[in-house]
Amino acid sequence: MKSARHSVQYGEHRIDFAIVRRERTTLEIAVEPDASVVVAAPLDAPLAAIEEKVRKRAAWIRRQQRYFIQFLPRTPDRRYVAGETHLYLGRQYRLKVVPHIQTMVTLVRGFIVVQTHQPAKPEITHALVERWYRERARIKFAERLEVNLLRFPEPDKFRPRGLIVSQLQQRWGSMSPAGRLLLNRRLIEASVDSIDYVITHELCHMSEHHHGPAFFALLDRVLPDWQKCKERLERSLS
Repeated sequence: MKSARHSVQYGEHRIDFAIVRRERTTLEIAVEPDASVVVAAPLDAPLAAIEEKVRKRAAWIRRQQRYFIQFLPRTPDRRYVAGETHLYLGRQYRLKVVPHIQTMVTLVRGFIVVQTHQPAKPEITHALVERWYRERARIKFAERLEVNLLRFPEPDKFRPRGLIVSQLQQRWGSMSPAGRLLLNRRLIEASVDSIDYVITHELCHMSEHHHGPAFFALLDRVLPDWQKCKERLERSLS
């Protein structure tokens, strides 16, 4: 659904937030990695009630924003030219563009090697690298999903009904109400422990739908060092 933009005043600070209305019974506030604020609200929730909720959580929102702001600005847009560095599973690789009649992307001794019959066109290189990242993400995320399910006493109760890889603008992942796990394609650039943190976080939502005490108690049990993993993720992909 479309989001609506609003704001409330908190001391000398103005908190801007987007409202996304869904078929749900409770209000939930999320601070995204770009420090933006999103409120998921029931379809019939009055604006006054939403604003009051944001004011009550204002101190927490400001703390979360300060946490994420330390990692800004984010990495500038890539140009996809030879010699540029790119991340894969937490390691840096240099881009090597090779003229070739076949199109292919491979990892070779510290390089992401792009074979292309149009080496002078960065947009072609970009498309090839992005397709390679998506292919690797689908394989690696499925593999790590199986590993992280074993953290739970009854893995089958936490198994999602599907795995979707997509280019998300703000979140690293989400679990839909229908139990489908959505992961940000960019996660394939992060280290394995960072990928594991996001997957495990979202799997906890199979049992605990909101970020309440029960959710964090579960996350603490199955992944005790999750806070360190979260910080490494933000630092590595900032």
